[in-house]
Amino acid sequence: MIKVTIYNNEKNECVGFKASGHAGQNESGQDIVCAAASILMINTVNAIEQYTGDKFSLETEESSGSMECMLAEYPSKEAELLLKTMVQGLTAMEDDEDYTRYIDIIFEEV
Repeated sequence: MIKVTIYNNEKNECVGFKASGHAGQNESGQDIVCAAASILMINTVNAIEQYTGDKFSLETEESSGSMECMLAEYPSKEAELLLKTMVQGLTAMEDDEDYTRYIDIIFEEV
């Protein structure tokens, strides 16, 4: 199962996330849940880097399937929108009866 923690600050702004685990929906290279979650997260990080001035830390570990991204400061409107769009996509997967058993999302105030 993919476990995703969404980090929100005291203003309820999305400021980062951590994901770990493998979905286990199919074998490696054919797991559409893992692929979808990965591309949502990777694309979000790439878009924040390319289209905003927000600084962030990023840690990844391919073998364990973990990724953690945390903004260094309060998010710009653009960065928060990108993160919220990622959360919307991940939540849609979690809410889908075909995929809910492969992904778990929690929210944590930091």
